[in-house]
Amino acid sequence: MALKSWVTAALLAATSLSGFAAPLAAKETLVVDFVAEPASLDPHGQWDVASYTVYRNIFDNMLTRDETGAIQPQIATSWTYLSDTEVEFKIRDDVTFHDGVKLTAKDVAFSVNRMISPEYASPQNGQFNQIEKAEARDDTTVVLTTKGPYPVLMAQLTKLSIVPEHVAGKVSKEEFNLNPVGSGPYKFAKWTRGVEVLVTRNDEYWGEKGQFPQASFRSVPDGATRIANIQAGVTDIAANFDNDLADQLEASGEGKVLPVLGERLAFFALNPSVEPLDDLRIRQAIAHAIDKEGIVEGILGGYDAVLNQMTTPVSFGHVEGITAPDYDVEKARALVAEVGEKAKTPFKLLTTPTYDPRVVQAIQQMLAEVGLTAEIESGDMANWMKLMQSDRQTTPGTAFGRWSCGCQDADGVLYSLLNSKSAWASAENAELDALLEEARVTIDQDKRLELYKRVHEINAEQLYMIPLYQASVIYGAAKNIDFKPLPNENLFLNRVRITE
Repeated sequence: MALKSWVTAALLAATSLSGFAAPLAAKETLVVDFVAEPASLDPHGQWDVASYTVYRNIFDNMLTRDETGAIQPQIATSWTYLSDTEVEFKIRDDVTFHDGVKLTAKDVAFSVNRMISPEYASPQNGQFNQIEKAEARDDTTVVLTTKGPYPVLMAQLTKLSIVPEHVAGKVSKEEFNLNPVGSGPYKFAKWTRGVEVLVTRNDEYWGEKGQFPQASFRSVPDGATRIANIQAGVTDIAANFDNDLADQLEASGEGKVLPVLGERLAFFALNPSVEPLDDLRIRQAIAHAIDKEGIVEGILGGYDAVLNQMTTPVSFGHVEGITAPDYDVEKARALVAEVGEKAKTPFKLLTTPTYDPRVVQAIQQMLAEVGLTAEIESGDMANWMKLMQSDRQTTPGTAFGRWSCGCQDADGVLYSLLNSKSAWASAENAELDALLEEARVTIDQDKRLELYKRVHEINAEQLYMIPLYQASVIYGAAKNIDFKPLPNENLFLNRVRITE
């Protein structure tokens, strides 16, 4: 079947804009449209893009990245290695939380210990579980102790938000989620479920202040509505554009398209604990059946880039020369035939509307063409995350997913998705586990690359995960918005400007 037959013929017409209040003047309110509302505004309580995009503006992090991707100070101004496992950080002494209480090293230590606490059970724990403890030595000094040498520490700390101990330490997670208090450039104002999160500028912010007195993050699931909102002047920035929406906005002349190849990758997860995926030949057949180039060029419009490994070129750990099973329908059919009756066993294909349904439907059709039956199961992102972290015996046989650690280091992807200790992983491979554990404690960067090369090779052989493509982050924006998308998908409100 020709690839184009898998692609939706046309977009739905833009739906009515009724239900949204008339926007304030653009210089008063920056309006940002996303597909889904946040799952949580507690920065340690969730790890989805919608949540991160909002709370990253309410809270400061230990460290940050500039527009080139380089790690820069934020709450921590400098750091010194006391040993291979102890790092001393100096903390800014001019930062106050939104309630007026001064931020100190005690809040930093509390935030780190809260993140790694088994009792708190953060979904981000796998990114920080090499940290053993954090101790405040005085008001401006905190020491982090790691379980061993940890080369990814600084990259991970670009994602660790600082919360006030006097608030988060006294209320429940649910209460803090409903009324988050940070020290970032914008303050939480109001959360109207299913509609918007409203934040207001922190005029006492220690760093670069935002241009806009307030910003509205809105939940707009329909892509046609997001583009119509830009064209109508209702929205300033809209996220989660696919190529069709991008081309439509470009052609209209009523906005601009802002793409960037990011660290996020799209993958097809295979659970070898579920029939018929427990047979390597079936996993090989699936890999040969998926036309990655066809997906990128025929469905995604060439904005994205084909991947043969589970790390993107903008992240440390991407290795040259890794090969993956080639697209070969006949080889896939032969493998299915070789397996025989067992290959006819249907299996689930888990997804969520947040992900591009065209790609998921195309993969389902590609698998059908080689004799495999994948039954699409789609629910909201919370359901996707819950099922992906369930017991290996109950996790669906296959799943389409997109992953970004925000750290631009292979550890944030490979350890989470391939190490058997991770709740996200379906793989159980002792050699893989050992390599990933060693890479986490190896300071020598060349040695780390050698370890990750072997990880990529094992995954290409065993096919626990099929890397599909490096995702392009595509935003639409009003013509007068000055905004540079970042590979790690941070959207910093205080870096957005309006031009005349």
